[in-house]
Amino acid sequence: MCAAAVDGVQGRRGARRCRCGRCPGGEGMTDVAKASIADIEEAMKDVVDPELGINVVDLGLVYGTHVDDDNVATLDMTLTSAACPLTDVIEDQTRTALTAGPGGGIVSDFRINWVWLPPWGPDKITDDGREQLRALGFNV
Repeated sequence: MCAAAVDGVQGRRGARRCRCGRCPGGEGMTDVAKASIADIEEAMKDVVDPELGINVVDLGLVYGTHVDDDNVATLDMTLTSAACPLTDVIEDQTRTALTAGPGGGIVSDFRINWVWLPPWGPDKITDDGREQLRALGFNV
């Protein structure tokens, strides 16, 4: 493998291989399957809203998910309030949930597209999320 292929993420699923033409398998991506939307949503259940202690999927904060051909996920997400200062915490947890772990995670990279329309409301909470909030003493 040539120096161009050494990008600091060797072993990570979906990491690019060298395109120099001299290295074995040098053209294109590794042969890792593109992550499914269901797998991403399941992994995002490990991302917990730091204030409420409920995962972002069950809170209804994930509005949409797209995975491109390079296995990069784009998540349309919102927060319970546009003034919430915890985007960095949620982004760090998302990075761990989607790109870390054995083999490097389920996607090669991700991007969060923070959206504010439609505004989040309690109607977006899943039944599981409601049960979790009730267990914490919330009346939903």
